[in-house]
Amino acid sequence: MSLRLLKGFALAIDHTRIPVCSSTQRLLAFLALQDMPRSRTYVAGILWPNVTASRANANLRSSLWRATRTGHPIIDVTSHELAIAKDIAVDLHEAVARAHRLLDNSRACDDILTMQTLADLSSDLLPEWPENDWMLIEQEQYHQLRLYALEAMTERLTAARRHGEAVAAGLTAVRTEPLRESAHRVLMKAHLAAGNRGAALRQFEQCRRILREELGLEPSPSLRALLPSRTEHNGRSRLQPSGT
Repeated sequence: MSLRLLKGFALAIDHTRIPVCSSTQRLLAFLALQDMPRSRTYVAGILWPNVTASRANANLRSSLWRATRTGHPIIDVTSHELAIAKDIAVDLHEAVARAHRLLDNSRACDDILTMQTLADLSSDLLPEWPENDWMLIEQEQYHQLRLYALEAMTERLTAARRHGEAVAAGLTAVRTEPLRESAHRVLMKAHLAAGNRGAALRQFEQCRRILREELGLEPSPSLRALLPSRTEHNGRSRLQPSGT
């Protein structure tokens, strides 16, 4: 059985989706994001914070009953604790594990420099769900992790001379967070490694325009230092950013 939390919620068995009501979706997603079983009281208080304890516990009992209506054991239930069923594979767990591997410079990652990894790191956690405190924290945590992992993936692909894939990963990082200078930096490096100086210069110009328009800032000296330059006979640089 598999649970998808990236892009949107989907519970499936053998690629066939299992219908799950909204309250049980929320309960299952919450349990999937925990690293340990949680007490019934804790779960009820987090998921229904704006009602009385008795009402929250009643809502939890209702969601657990609805979970049994799926016909599959999706939640491990004891008298005091709840956890997601152990045999459910959660896509977020795999994506987080891959992200941490990419960020660990002591580990080889050739086996995960794949389109599947890029797809996982291109997707946010349940992006269309209504805002609530516990979900916002989890969403932001994964959002930041995947940004760092996308940049690390771009650098690893660049080092492996897989230039097209490196540029694709870098573009994904920039698209995810256009104001993030470090994303523009790894993309510029990927272009330069491929010998595409013009593309690197265009990326710098795009970064500078966005930073100016949105934040009133200029790119850092370290980003400028990446710019390709070639001196003509008159001593002037032919490849420099416009307006400098």
